[in-house]
Amino acid sequence: MKYDFDEIIPRRGTNSVKWDLATDERVLPMWVADMDFRAAPPVLDALERRLRHGVFGYTKVPDAYFEAVKGWFGKRHGFRIENEWILPTTGVIPALSVILKALTEPGDKVILQTPVYNCFFAVLERTGRQPLANPLINENGAYRMDFEDLERKAADPQAKLIFLCNPTTRRAGPGPPKSLPASGRSACGTG
Repeated sequence: MKYDFDEIIPRRGTNSVKWDLATDERVLPMWVADMDFRAAPPVLDALERRLRHGVFGYTKVPDAYFEAVKGWFGKRHGFRIENEWILPTTGVIPALSVILKALTEPGDKVILQTPVYNCFFAVLERTGRQPLANPLINENGAYRMDFEDLERKAADPQAKLIFLCNPTTRRAGPGPPKSLPASGRSACGTG
């Protein structure tokens, strides 16, 4: 199936967070991963079928959703997960909010490895948590974790959680898989 990635679809004036928050139309909003392409025809077809049904009451998450998530983790990471481990959410930031409210208290510190998506800071502020920056080290345009700084930050008794984001930003790219166990040891080794 061919898709047209060259068609320019005007989005200003559509309540688009990406395009309607900027007051200066000369500013290109490149801060959020919101694609400016039409959804693929199979997605639009599925939505149209659901719309034609005409009733939009409460729905359950279908088994196919859980199978898709489990299949993705299995194929990508060789990792087997159970349905009970999956909590569907409406997005990353609402999920982070739930995690913060479940695992921390207002005033607690949360370690963020900067540079990171600005909304991570906003969700901390909205929930009364404090950011504790563990800046990534930029070596010739490639970022790596600063494990010594992470250990110092994780030793802070108010530091209760770390948000790992991979990739951290479009510039940083994905971190090496071997760095994740080391970051866990740094964070957990402090008690």
